[in-house]
Amino acid sequence: MKRLLSLALLWVLLPLTFNAKAQTKPDKTTWQHNYEAAAKQAALEHKPILMVFAGSDWCKPCILLRREVWDSPEFRDYAHDHFVLLELDFPRFKKNMLPAEQAKYNEQMASRYNKEGVFPLVVLTDEKGQVLAKTGYQPGGPEKYIAHLEQLLHQK
Repeated sequence: MKRLLSLALLWVLLPLTFNAKAQTKPDKTTWQHNYEAAAKQAALEHKPILMVFAGSDWCKPCILLRREVWDSPEFRDYAHDHFVLLELDFPRFKKNMLPAEQAKYNEQMASRYNKEGVFPLVVLTDEKGQVLAKTGYQPGGPEKYIAHLEQLLHQK
């Protein structure tokens, strides 16, 4: 009887599992954590780099930007076709600390691109490191932020 019940349960749940996987869209957007790798990818794909200086566990606007924009399907789809993404994080809580080598690297990048220590800071560069624009958190969700980025890129 137990076996029959198990088989019946499996028969009901198995199609639901396959259906859920079929509906899940693969995330094709990845964040780099090394500028050199991002620059190489940007040169190959002829895209600007969207570099983010964030305090992922302490900076309220950084957390909002991630929640409202970076993690949205609209932004991920847009970014895949328009940017190479680079995240340079500066967490403060011990449980979120980065490896020492990555933390040192992020500090070096901040000394070059974020001397003021602004968080969040979004820096748009070309593959050679030339700054195209800088911005920060903008309320309004992914559509508004995408329009803002487009405006920044096309003001020159």
